[in-house]
Amino acid sequence: MKKIFFLSVLFIVLGGLNFNLWAFDHNHSEWDHLLKKHVVLIEGGNASQVNYSGFKNDHQKLKKYLESLSSVKEAEFSSWPKDKRLAFLINAYNAFTIDLILTKYPQIDSIKDIGGFFSSPWKKKFIYLLGKKIHLDEIEHGIIRKKGVYDEPLIHIALVCAAIGCPALKEEAYIHEKLDGQLQEALVRFLSDRKRNRFNRLKNRLEVSSIFKWYKADFETGARGYTSIKTFFSKNADILADTAEDKNKIQSMNFDINYLEYDWVLNDSN
Repeated sequence: MKKIFFLSVLFIVLGGLNFNLWAFDHNHSEWDHLLKKHVVLIEGGNASQVNYSGFKNDHQKLKKYLESLSSVKEAEFSSWPKDKRLAFLINAYNAFTIDLILTKYPQIDSIKDIGGFFSSPWKKKFIYLLGKKIHLDEIEHGIIRKKGVYDEPLIHIALVCAAIGCPALKEEAYIHEKLDGQLQEALVRFLSDRKRNRFNRLKNRLEVSSIFKWYKADFETGARGYTSIKTFFSKNADILADTAEDKNKIQSMNFDINYLEYDWVLNDSN
């Protein structure tokens, strides 16, 4: 009887250990390690480049992380709180984007080189996530941007497209415990990058990334208090302005907007 009791207790303990060992890592430690190793900050930390050759050498480690993402079932994902789900999706999008680049690297100058005249790299179904095979656009537009679910305009500063024109790939994984602060930090970095966002005093206009043209509607829903694209810029005048005069102009919303041409060249540190 004692032997049966002992075996039962041992089974429960080992079962609990097994569950803990296989539970999803919400710190995204494997991805975090790769980012810290292969993301190079430039422009005073306001932009970044990626060491794709380094990622290529660590491709198996990246694959291991991607497999952990793919192992999450939709029912488990749905049981998580909102911040855990959003951090998961942001990291998944960025990690699978790196993986997509590595399928062609180093014979690639832009993510747009993947695919063909009638196909898009963002429509390429190479991702197994939440129980089905999907593409990058489905993660961004079908899941993250679905109305009434996350309603987070700053995801456009967090999701990256492996191009010079896009916001910096963060040198750490997004995690639920500090997600809002990480998104705000990413926004500050991007709006502080004068190659992508700046106020032209002589022409009284903001010259900003085309991201704000493509996703203008997401900055006008009222989320985070942004009811119009000019309201968004006005609320972030401190970051966009280099002088008190410029700040007052931006806050007054008395300015024109010019969307800059997007640079699709691969953001390769090599």
